[in-house]
Amino acid sequence: MRKTITAILTATFALHCAGVFAQELPTTGTLESPIGPLEVKNGYPTDETVTKLYDALDFQRACQAYLWALPYIAMAEWQREQRETFGAGELDYVDYLDYKDKLGLLTANATTPYSMAFPNLEKTGPLVFEIPAGAMAGGLVDFWQRPLTDTGALGPEKMQGGKFLILGPGHPDMQPEGYFVFRCPTNNMWAGARGLDPDKTKAAELLGKMRIYPYAQRENPPVTKHLRPEGRKWTGEQPRGMAYWESLARLINEEPPNERDRMILAMLVPLGIEKGKPFQPDARQKQILTDAANTGELMARANGYAKRFEGAIVWPGKKWEISLFLKETNQEAENHTQLDERASWFYEAVGVTIGMMGRTVGAGQLYLESQKDSTGAWLDGGKNYKLTIPKDAPVAQFWSFSVYDNESRCLIDSGSYPDRSSRDDITTNADGSVDLYFGPEAPVGKPAKNWIKTLPGKGWFTYFRLYAPTQPYFDRSWVLSDIELVK
Repeated sequence: MRKTITAILTATFALHCAGVFAQELPTTGTLESPIGPLEVKNGYPTDETVTKLYDALDFQRACQAYLWALPYIAMAEWQREQRETFGAGELDYVDYLDYKDKLGLLTANATTPYSMAFPNLEKTGPLVFEIPAGAMAGGLVDFWQRPLTDTGALGPEKMQGGKFLILGPGHPDMQPEGYFVFRCPTNNMWAGARGLDPDKTKAAELLGKMRIYPYAQRENPPVTKHLRPEGRKWTGEQPRGMAYWESLARLINEEPPNERDRMILAMLVPLGIEKGKPFQPDARQKQILTDAANTGELMARANGYAKRFEGAIVWPGKKWEISLFLKETNQEAENHTQLDERASWFYEAVGVTIGMMGRTVGAGQLYLESQKDSTGAWLDGGKNYKLTIPKDAPVAQFWSFSVYDNESRCLIDSGSYPDRSSRDDITTNADGSVDLYFGPEAPVGKPAKNWIKTLPGKGWFTYFRLYAPTQPYFDRSWVLSDIELVK
C-alpha cells in the first residue's frame, strides 16, 4: 500500500534537519530529499518522481491552506450549528447564558453571557443591528473575523444604544441619517456581544433586547428571536477530515475572493476546490486532503501552544503568553498578513474587536494563556496544580480563569464548573492573594470552591482574562505566578 505523504515527510525530516540531503541536483541520478529519493534522467524527473513531487506539492499546499482557512472555517461551523442544531434563521440570535450553553464554544468565558448571530447579507439585503443602551461589549465582524466595528463599551455609540446599518459586498452605498454605516467585505457575517453587568440576569436581559432586521423593513421590522442551546450538544470547533474541506469549498463558492488570498485559492484548484465548481474530489485528492487536515491541525497546535512569536511572553522567565498576538484587528502587519499569528489565535478562539486587543487602560479585555507548568511541562489533567494570584490584580472590572480541553479548545467538560473569577464566591488569603487549584480530585484541606476539576488522560490549558486591565499590567509591575505542580 502506498505510503501517505505524511509518513514520508515524518520519516525523513530528521535527516533533512541534519543536513544529510545537502546535495547538488544531478543531471542523471538520485537526489535524496525530505520526501524520499527523487530519480532524474537527462534532467527530467522520472514518472515515479513526477507522481511523488505532485503528491508532496499538493500535500504541502493543503497544509498551508488548512492554517490559512482556520478563522473562516470556525465561522462556518458555528453558523452551521446555529442553523442546523438550534434552528436559528438569518435574523435570529442564539443566547449562551450559562457554562453548559458554552461547552461547544472555542475558549468561551464561563462568567459572562453571550449572544450571537450569523446572517448572510446576500440573502437578507442590508441589515440593521439595534444595540440597546447598557453594559455590553461586542462587535460586527466579517467571516475572516475582521471587525467592521466594535459595539457597546468601545463602539461608536459608547453603550448609549444605536442602530448599525451593514452593507454587503454588492449593495449600493447609502448613508441614512441616524445609523452607523459599515460595509462588510463578505456575504456571511457574525454579530456577537457579551453582557458585562455583574448581575447575570440583568446582563442576559440586555442581550435579549438586541435586534436584527432588513433595512428594507425598517418601518415595520419583524420580531427578532432569541434562542438557547437548551442542552443540545454542539461544537464550534473546526471539523476534521474531509468535512473541513467541504466547508471551505462551500465558503469559496459563497464569497467574493479577497485580493490577498488569490495565491492560496490557486493552490487549492489542483485539490478540487475552485469557485464556481462543485467539490468532487477523487480518491487521490481525498487521501491528500485527509492527511493534510490531520497534519495541519497538529501544526496549528504547535503554532498555538508553543508560540514562536517574538514578544509573546508576558513576563520574562514566566510561562504566560499573550494569546491574541495580532498587530491589528485586520490581521495585517506592515509588509505581510499575519498568517501564523492569525492561525494561532483562531485555532483556539473566535472573534477580534478593538476591545479584545487589550490596548486601552481601564477598558476592554485582555487574554493571557498558559499550557505549561513552571518547569515547562505540558499541563496534565491527571496531575494536581496550584496557582497563586497576587493581590491587587490589575483590573477595573474583574478577572477570570477558564480551563479548556487542548483538543476541542472548548471549556473542559468535567461535570463541574470550569471557571473561577473574582466575581465568584472564592476564598481569599489574608494578604489579599488567591490560590486556585487544578486537578482530577478536590485538594484535601483546601477550599473546594477554589478548585477546577480536570480530566486524567487529557491535556488542558487556561486563559487568564483581565476585564478593563489597569496600569500595573501595562507597565508589568504586577506579575502573575506560574502554575505549580503539586506532588
